[in-house]
Amino acid sequence: MACMHFGQVANFKTNSNIPIEKFAIAINSNLKKSILIKSAEEVDERFHSRLSCKRKTYRYIINNTKEGTAIYRNLETHIPIKLDVEKMKQAIHYFEGEHDFKAFKASGTSSKSSVRTIYKAEIIEKEDRIWIELTGNGFLYNMVRIIAGTLVDVGLGNMEPEEIPNIIQEKDRGKAGKTLPPQGLYLVKVEYERD
Repeated sequence: MACMHFGQVANFKTNSNIPIEKFAIAINSNLKKSILIKSAEEVDERFHSRLSCKRKTYRYIINNTKEGTAIYRNLETHIPIKLDVEKMKQAIHYFEGEHDFKAFKASGTSSKSSVRTIYKAEIIEKEDRIWIELTGNGFLYNMVRIIAGTLVDVGLGNMEPEEIPNIIQEKDRGKAGKTLPPQGLYLVKVEYERD
């Protein structure tokens, strides 16, 4: 299972005569039920859904109950040991700002630079769920899942929040937490600058 996309944006060129306000309905009638187009709009020919993006928000959902759930097992990661959410909240703010996130990328990542900016990083408690939300100008392969794994280590008491700046500074993948499973990862929002 890969990341779930609530806010995915795609672009393409077409010579279709379908009015733009009916485009989503027309496309949805030909898609699998697991995919839904929410809206369609005309954009400048220079627009590129990936390269024109200015900010993305990802959410990672952890079920922190003892027993987990059968219904949502493929939509969240289950951690049965009670996490110290307050320590996780302290730790997550160290990720904000511009940093070299080399310690938080999967090996084999093709990006030339591992410098990214995290504009907002927060932990949200939703009953027995913990949401890790990160908004940034871009993310490296598995970066969100590795940050989430590092925060889980903090929540389990295996690491102190104050260790995060050193992990970022040392750029050593071995010092960061493990890569959590893809279940629970959601692309929530993609933002563009409007002309």
